Amino acid sequence: MSTVKERLAPFRLQRAGVVYAFALILVVFTSAAAGTGRPFYLSALNSANILDQTAQVGILAVFMTICLISGNFDLSIGATGALAAGVTLTVLNSGLGVGIALLLGLLTGVAMGAFNGVFVQYVGVNAFIVTLGTMTGIRGLLFILTDGRSIQTTETGLADLLTGDWPVNLKIWAAVVGCAFVGVGVWSIRREKAGRVTDGQGYWYVFAGALLAAVSIVFFPTYWALSKQVWIFLVIVLAAWAVLKFTVVGRRLYAVGGNVEAARLSGIRVARYKVMPFVLNGLFAALVGILYASRFSAINPQALTGIELTVLAAAILGGTSLFGGAGNVLKSVIGALILFVLANGFGVLNLGANYQDLIKGVVIIGAATIYVLAEKRGGRKKLTASDVPAVTPASGPAEAAGTGIVDVASPAAARAGSGSVTVASAESNNTDADATSAGGAGASGSAARS
Repeated sequence: MSTVKERLAPFRLQRAGVVYAFALILVVFTSAAAGTGRPFYLSALNSANILDQTAQVGILAVFMTICLISGNFDLSIGATGALAAGVTLTVLNSGLGVGIALLLGLLTGVAMGAFNGVFVQYVGVNAFIVTLGTMTGIRGLLFILTDGRSIQTTETGLADLLTGDWPVNLKIWAAVVGCAFVGVGVWSIRREKAGRVTDGQGYWYVFAGALLAAVSIVFFPTYWALSKQVWIFLVIVLAAWAVLKFTVVGRRLYAVGGNVEAARLSGIRVARYKVMPFVLNGLFAALVGILYASRFSAINPQALTGIELTVLAAAILGGTSLFGGAGNVLKSVIGALILFVLANGFGVLNLGANYQDLIKGVVIIGAATIYVLAEKRGGRKKLTASDVPAVTPASGPAEAAGTGIVDVASPAAARAGSGSVTVASAESNNTDADATSAGGAGASGSAARS
């Protein structure tokens, strides 16, 4: 069973700083709007508008986080999205139908992602160089194919499919989500009692779910008009979070990002977990490009320029490590929400555009500084002599590789990534926990905290 200190770990500044910052910003804007006689800042209309503005960057932030966890990053997502949108509209104008147009657009993104992944992993070119080159090359290709002009369509099938609102009774559905969290919490508590996990977060899921259900019944609106792209965004976020937190795939991804050599020696197919994040990035960059084009029924060669920097800022605000092995998609989404809440709040309060970018920059640097300082403070407190594991001399290939104890019990265990070279917190199935890969004399592993 976990101690009280372990149960409180998710609420430490270095673990939940982005959540505190988001809550503080909401309180400030809500109070400012009320104090100046403006409508309630978190009204159903404005909250739906904020989510709609965040959706495209939020989708990209989810898969940028996955790519960063694996130890790489992708600068080509904006160009890939624009290219995929151009392909989709071109096919749509040819009369082949919405389904074929969507398929070819998404496959364009997959092809670009696979290109990046293969060059980074198998050719060995640095991810920054590869994706920067891809970004520049795709933009040039778009200008050549379009002669610098926008691609437009008069077909309404794409817009009918992907635009418009799906209203929801927020009281009921928030209560349902709260009950789902309670269920997940109960399941986590049972797993903890069975000794399968030690993170002790099940009780917090129960508390958060019960609180959400109670608050939703009292305060939430009955009519909440969310756009279709917001629903797509929410489904993607929940699916990605569940995969990273509750599956072997998620644990292995953190292992690969935390210590490649230790992951390889434990039987994980490293190349697969290095290439697939690029492929997913390409796929969902294409989806974002198509969502963008469906809204305007047009795309130009410069569309989505600079979005990759906003996405990276969101992931960094969420505490994702640029060095791999640490990150949480939910926090990255909150990071994206912070950026768009700031922009929306500035507009609501009529704050001059000259000040907006300055304040955003200060917020990003301040958030990164808080994370670094909290991380250093937590590291100094946690690292003691008792934390250094005893090392048993090894022989054979493991010793020659300088990796300490490498004991893959069986081929099946190796395939499951269950050898003694593993990621301690990844087994706890916690995307927020420390991901410590046991390599070297127990000291070459990287302690990753989100």
